[in-house]
Amino acid sequence: MRNAGDVSCKATIPVDLESEAYFLAKEDGIVAGIALAEMIFAEVDPSLKVEWYIKDGDKVHKGLKFGKVQGKAHSIVIAERVVLNFMQRMSGIATLSKAMADAAHPAYILETRKTAPGLRLVDKWAVLIGGGKNHRMGLFDMVMIKDNHISAAGGVNKALKSVDEYLEQNKLQMGVEVETRTLAEVHEVLEYASQTKTSLTRIMLDNMVIPLSNGDVEVSMLKEAVDLIDGRFETEASGNVTLETVHSIGQTGVTYVSSGALTHSVKALDISLKIDTELALEVGRRTKRA
Repeated sequence: MRNAGDVSCKATIPVDLESEAYFLAKEDGIVAGIALAEMIFAEVDPSLKVEWYIKDGDKVHKGLKFGKVQGKAHSIVIAERVVLNFMQRMSGIATLSKAMADAAHPAYILETRKTAPGLRLVDKWAVLIGGGKNHRMGLFDMVMIKDNHISAAGGVNKALKSVDEYLEQNKLQMGVEVETRTLAEVHEVLEYASQTKTSLTRIMLDNMVIPLSNGDVEVSMLKEAVDLIDGRFETEASGNVTLETVHSIGQTGVTYVSSGALTHSVKALDISLKIDTELALEVGRRTKRA
């Protein structure tokens, strides 16, 4: 079947009908995606005029009209779904990021690479808008030695040594993080670092908290690991991080807390874009009289 464009619009909306639509928050949250929405409207129809009453990162309450778009009704309706898809997703991420960033303080909240395919930059943008910080952007801008790297290299010290040699040989300077899962591995990393000039900058403390029946976590192992490191390297807590647990984790002294939940299972913020029916009818009547 050939692509005939938006057949619903063609069938129901006069091509020359001018109208106005408003953005409506249908629940409380943090709005994100305003800048991206403007790009989408401009791509669909550069003549559309968009006006906002808030900015990215502002809080909205249910029932608030926080922006409007004016122009051809055809163009508004064609752009509507794409704009809302991005804004709802980004606002959902920003809303959770804000809540987790506040709860994690004084630690910083980070997202991970567990993002929607093709939307990594958008998802990470939303985390920043919500008050979180970005982890590495990809596989190219930071060395991150994970469990599989350690297993393949033959141990954590061998993996670290290989990374140090690789960076030196290729004259590369970038952050280096190594994952540890036990206190013994933390000791091993610290011993290596005490005997060698290393490029290591951060130690990940993975799954060092124990989930409790009340939804919180027991953090004594994580706290002990942070105390062992004693500020020699940045620390990052990972695993079992939720909105319910992040406060306890953030109080242990870790530098960062990373959570895949920020982006891998997003609850979209309910936002709608509604045509101003009365205005559309009035414009339609004037058009017919003319």
